[in-house]
Amino acid sequence: MHSPRHETGPPDLTTAEGFGTFYEEHIDAVLGFVTRRVADPHLAADLTADIFLAAMGSAGSYRGHRGAPVAWLFGIARNVLAGHARGKARESGALARLSGRRLLDDEDVAALEERIDAQRAFRELAERHAALSEPLRAVLDLVVVDELTPAEAAQALGITRATVRVRLHRARRALRAPGSVSESRLEVAR
Repeated sequence: MHSPRHETGPPDLTTAEGFGTFYEEHIDAVLGFVTRRVADPHLAADLTADIFLAAMGSAGSYRGHRGAPVAWLFGIARNVLAGHARGKARESGALARLSGRRLLDDEDVAALEERIDAQRAFRELAERHAALSEPLRAVLDLVVVDELTPAEAAQALGITRATVRVRLHRARRALRAPGSVSESRLEVAR
């Protein structure tokens, strides 16, 4: 039995009466379509409402010569359900990423915190080293990094051993105490 509605043009969903008639004619078919694919009754009701809202928005795209209104509605229903599934997949992916973070045990977290703290301490030490005056940095690098003795550092720099010892002491003090870095800049190298 053919309904004259699909032969004469799109269903009239612009008026309350037209929409009500269309809804009454097709609600059982759409609900059946949705409940065969969704187990949660609340979700099924929400998706069915979304399908009819989408049908209202695209009533102008209905072409009677392509088939019955229920086939058109099922096409819309497939799109609505697919959109819902994509949203659930995104949500599941986000939850999986979050739960993956929660899989770290206390020992893992403690190890990560130690690593972060060590990196922070290294950066702070590097900043204090860079802030040293050139004479202090030169002595420190020769003795600590290049592993020369203070006498060898004095020879390499052309200064006395006493000067090397004073500069080394000032450099080490500046590295230990972040506040004294600016003071070490003001010190006159001997």
